[in-house]
Amino acid sequence: MTAIGRTGGLIAALMLAAGACGGGGDGGDDASLGSGTTGEDATTGEDAGTTGAAEEAPLDSIEITLTEFAQADAPTSLVTRPGTGGLYVSERAGLVRPLVDGALGEPIVDIVDEVVTNSEQGLLDIEFSADGGTLYLSYNVPPDGDTRIAAWTMAGDAVDPGSRRELLAVDQPFPNHKGGDIEIGPDGYLYIGLGDGGAGGDPLGNGQNTAALLGKILRIDPGAAAAGRPYGIPEGNPFADGEGGAPEVWAYGLRNPWRFTFDPRNDALWIADVGQNQWEEITVLPPSAAGANLGWDLMEGSHGYDGGSNPDAGVLPVFEYDHGEGCSITGGVVYRGTGVPGLAGAYLFTDYCEGTIRAVRVAGGELADERVFGAEGTSLVSFGEDEGGEVYVLSLDGPIYRIDPAG
Repeated sequence: MTAIGRTGGLIAALMLAAGACGGGGDGGDDASLGSGTTGEDATTGEDAGTTGAAEEAPLDSIEITLTEFAQADAPTSLVTRPGTGGLYVSERAGLVRPLVDGALGEPIVDIVDEVVTNSEQGLLDIEFSADGGTLYLSYNVPPDGDTRIAAWTMAGDAVDPGSRRELLAVDQPFPNHKGGDIEIGPDGYLYIGLGDGGAGGDPLGNGQNTAALLGKILRIDPGAAAAGRPYGIPEGNPFADGEGGAPEVWAYGLRNPWRFTFDPRNDALWIADVGQNQWEEITVLPPSAAGANLGWDLMEGSHGYDGGSNPDAGVLPVFEYDHGEGCSITGGVVYRGTGVPGLAGAYLFTDYCEGTIRAVRVAGGELADERVFGAEGTSLVSFGEDEGGEVYVLSLDGPIYRIDPAG
């Protein structure tokens, strides 16, 4: 494992394609699914790479366990509905269900007939608007697994079936590297992670092509249709006027972001990007980092890829590990709960192949602490949080676990 300092210059990780191993340049599926700097948070004045808090404890002094909380059919995400505290789970086949007292309820959304689930495809994520009034879905449609982002208006505890609207449609050239994560940012806008389009080695060059939507983190305003689009373009997007790139693009140079999360303490964006042949990486971006280039396909982690080198102002990861320790990173969340108080400020993640829960803390843009815990599961593809900030881990095999203190 390697920490990358401030001056260091389904996932693909989803492995929804069962049995596919390694992200080699032969075009196969992934195993699961420059001067680098994270900068200072221009909004809060806090270093966006700092995760610690006064109540934190050294990671090697903490023991955790995975407590089975519920069972689902190939769950891909768990989210909390703001304003209600209700938990909802997406199942890969195309269902969204409430989760109450450890039991799944009847689906509030059923798009099974509209979702393709081969390779790294399916209903990949769900998210609620900041007011809890809108439910967003990210999924792949037949026959080729093209990406769709759609929205439904909530009506009580259900959705209004007549309210559905399609926000974004993106063609996908290959069956892998879908990305598919969606998050409402602290600014209220919808962030969308898309992989580079698949195969191996980014053959279409999407990562560094700012005019392409693939290989990017996008940012849109889903509540403000404008300019013939069913969404608006937020001010501050680096190519908002369409000059130099697609107006939806917020960051580029990604291979397959699986997954990303915002730290509520300083609004930093943590991105887990699945590697190609050797390196899995974690990058931290402050809110001021619009237009950041994470380097793919010139870089894999902090290493030049296929003769490439870090582009000007390219952002290097704060942490990486090689394929001796796993095959495909599953990104998680920064812990801000109270159940394991010493874990405060630690970024939790795992690897699809290894299945062990891991944690890092970062201070000043550099690795400050790390831990590989004894807690582990199989086919771990996603993390979620409840209203109190407690963390859950989802397995494609069915179990949904809660992270608890051991002993």
